Amino acid sequence: MSVFRPALTVLAVAATLVSQVTMVQANDYVLESPEQDVIGQMEIHRASYEDTFADLGSNLGYGYLEMIAANPGIDPWLPGEGTEIILPGEHVLPVAEHDGVVINLPEFRMYYFHKGGERVSSYPVGIGREGWSSPLGQTRILRKQENPSWYPPKSILEEHAANGDPLPSVVPPGPDNPMGPFKMNLAMSGYVIHGTNKTFGIGTRVSHGCFRMRNQDITELFPQVPVGATVTIVNQPYKLGVVDGQLYLEVHTPLDEHGMPSTLDKQGAIQALLAEQSDKVRGFKLDWEAIRDLVYAESGIPGVIGQPARPI
Repeated sequence: MSVFRPALTVLAVAATLVSQVTMVQANDYVLESPEQDVIGQMEIHRASYEDTFADLGSNLGYGYLEMIAANPGIDPWLPGEGTEIILPGEHVLPVAEHDGVVINLPEFRMYYFHKGGERVSSYPVGIGREGWSSPLGQTRILRKQENPSWYPPKSILEEHAANGDPLPSVVPPGPDNPMGPFKMNLAMSGYVIHGTNKTFGIGTRVSHGCFRMRNQDITELFPQVPVGATVTIVNQPYKLGVVDGQLYLEVHTPLDEHGMPSTLDKQGAIQALLAEQSDKVRGFKLDWEAIRDLVYAESGIPGVIGQPARPI
């Protein structure tokens, strides 16, 4: 963890030590003002012998890849008794209108801004895998359904048939249904936010382009999101936020238009980000070494990159 620890936030350095955490982490955060752009906090979990990243993520509300990114060098399937595992619970909010659902593909995470703008909920999601990329842009929730049946589209039927795993033309509601207990169709043909019949894959490139949530998460979210709610899907691997007068940068592995890790010009992307958000950056003295370390690590953990510039 020494690769990125120098760039961790003050909150991360002073992280709460969580021992044998078993309760599901709360997904809701209060927004103190419309300008607030960072939520949550880092925590540390001391592993027991039976812990895996998949189980910890499922129990505590994290995606699999974000757990791996935050804990380089630790075996995700056998961390080891007593190993300190970072729980990446601090998030810079994506640049988007604080209204309805916002999904940021590179961090495999969804944000739901509740009506009134005083609360936001955050959940890990699975996105489209290679050949089945998730879309970008703005749409809305077209319709909602509890206990849905699944009607596999022709492309998926053909894929499974070619792999020797033919699917029925319809899968009824129940434990074998890939839609899980709830689904919310987007006003983009074929794209859905839904639960799952699988326990693994949340927070990875795993779906046929839809957005897969844990059943407990979509069960919580479903009644809160109205039909017609705005859904904004963005690709923002680099995010800037301000906390207590310090400028933070959060970095995730960039994804290309197919949802795969990108060969993005990282230096150019950072320069563009700083220029695009010049109003936020103005007044800070930038720490280019910290920026370099964060961009190199791609840990998803916000780190301080700017202190208030001293007046001349």
